Amino acid sequence: VQLVQSGAELRNPGTSVKVSCKASGYTFSHYYIDWVRQAPGQGLEWMGRIDPEDGATNYAQKFQGRVTFTADTPTSTAYVELSSLRSEDTAVYYCSRGLAYWGQGTQVTVSS
Repeated sequence: VQLVQSGAELRNPGTSVKVSCKASGYTFSHYYIDWVRQAPGQGLEWMGRIDPEDGATNYAQKFQGRVTFTADTPTSTAYVELSSLRSEDTAVYYCSRGLAYWGQGTQVTVSS
């Protein structure tokens, strides 16, 4: 199982960012993808999950209305898009399969 994420992003406040997570080594549609982030000096924060089989999502309440998960089964790639970015969104964003397999993380920095 391998999850490979897109590279670091720098964004201005108020804009949006989209991070990808390409899965390999298993049947992508058979397992949920969770998204988790870690801000500097903070613990892990679960953002939610998506079922690539049917696109069903479950967002943590904190992020509802500002985050969108999508999954493209032909390319075995999951995406997280976060809008209306603010400085507090600066963090490393991780995708995970069942919280057992993890991507390498994507640094997102929000700064003017």
